[in-house]
Amino acid sequence: MPSYEALSELLEPRTTVLLTVECQEGVVGPDSALPELAEAARAGGALANIARLVAAAHDSDVQVVHAVAERRPDGRGANRNARLFRAAARLPVQQLTGTPAVRVAAPIEVAEEDLVVRRLHGLSPLQGTDVDPLLRNLGCRTLIVTGVSANVAVPNAVFDAVNRGYGVVVPADAIAGVPADYTPAMIRHTLALVATVATTDEVLACLERPREVRRA
Repeated sequence: MPSYEALSELLEPRTTVLLTVECQEGVVGPDSALPELAEAARAGGALANIARLVAAAHDSDVQVVHAVAERRPDGRGANRNARLFRAAARLPVQQLTGTPAVRVAAPIEVAEEDLVVRRLHGLSPLQGTDVDPLLRNLGCRTLIVTGVSANVAVPNAVFDAVNRGYGVVVPADAIAGVPADYTPAMIRHTLALVATVATTDEVLACLERPREVRRA
């Protein structure tokens, strides 16, 4: 784990953005299309930790971006070129634009200043979406990546952010995947090679440090 000093240097509020990945009702909520993933996110504490990080970001002048995956009722523009997409199209709960399934899930609170970026295609919150240009316009240098799943969208987000020149911090207890033991393996053997891995409490300690110290 990084030292407090090293992590604090990375997490300068003016150049840090917190990204939540697919933390939406239809994915991690009570009526999820993917109940095993929703259970992993809730029972394992990841969703609660994401809510804590978002609340701290709101109090610390750190921009929050929520990346939401959705599809049109007619499926126009959606991918069909992988088994995952075809399986998702047959699920009883669909992530349809304008429905409760694509709302950011409780207990995460969405503030007026948050940005919500919705995508109709692909696997990545960054590739082919507004997230990257928004981060650049915000002056982002470090991206905190949280959410689901450790199987697909989270590693896509991490790699795409690194490929675009951002530093990435992954709070290991604020992401989730299935099966539960896959997530720590993914973090240890893959994400730790390209991102700074920390805990939620370690990130919170940096975000919640006294304002005069942060601005020094």
